[in-house]
Amino acid sequence: MYEERPARLDGAVLWTRTAPAPVVSAAPVVPDGCMDLIWADGRLLVAGPDTRAHRSAEAVARYAGLRFAPGDAPRLLGVPAAALRDRRVDLADLWDAGRARRLAGRIGAAPDPAAALEAYGLRRAADAGPPDPLLRAIAARLGAGRPVAETADALGLGVRRLHRLSLDAFGYGPRTLARVLRLQRALALLRAGVPPARAAARAGYADQAHLTRDVRALAGTTPGAYARGSAGTSAKSETPPPSGSRTTA
Repeated sequence: MYEERPARLDGAVLWTRTAPAPVVSAAPVVPDGCMDLIWADGRLLVAGPDTRAHRSAEAVARYAGLRFAPGDAPRLLGVPAAALRDRRVDLADLWDAGRARRLAGRIGAAPDPAAALEAYGLRRAADAGPPDPLLRAIAARLGAGRPVAETADALGLGVRRLHRLSLDAFGYGPRTLARVLRLQRALALLRAGVPPARAAARAGYADQAHLTRDVRALAGTTPGAYARGSAGTSAKSETPPPSGSRTTA
């Protein structure tokens, strides 16, 4: 069973997925511009930003995950976004191994690993300071469908500087981030029952064929199949073909 709720950490989502026994999830993870810190049956992993649908290859019974707002994970975890693109990596490979194991042990020993993850995220945020408003503005403008050049001008950035900032914070350039966020706008409309042609127009696609190509390329399905499979589910549900949680590789 998959569940999620807004975390107390600004812009983050806390999610869990449990099964009676270890199982390989059939639900693909659709790109969303985010990175996650994931506790998976005792392991701590970082899920990098995706550019294509990801399918888990590991059997896991119990997940807890903290999905950071776009651009926040590098600041809070000290991990490189671009280097983790389309990857799931053990935290011990990114941090001092002993430090990562101690954190994993504390989270696993907690009565509620998800709450322990959330508490850790809040402590890290207190130490790291507030989110960079410039990064939040980039994500907000691109998420609203504003063009890359217009976003750069509005924020007083050159296109090259915007590209460098995006790589560091989001793991890919602004055009890819804009494409991923446009996909998420369209998928939200499809989940709400909006017909594909109307969803394409409202999300900013040239036409329904353009939407279909992007959904195939990024989500590995079609708009119609996604809408049928996601009826009555959340954005990160267990039921294929919606996105699923950001599980391990």
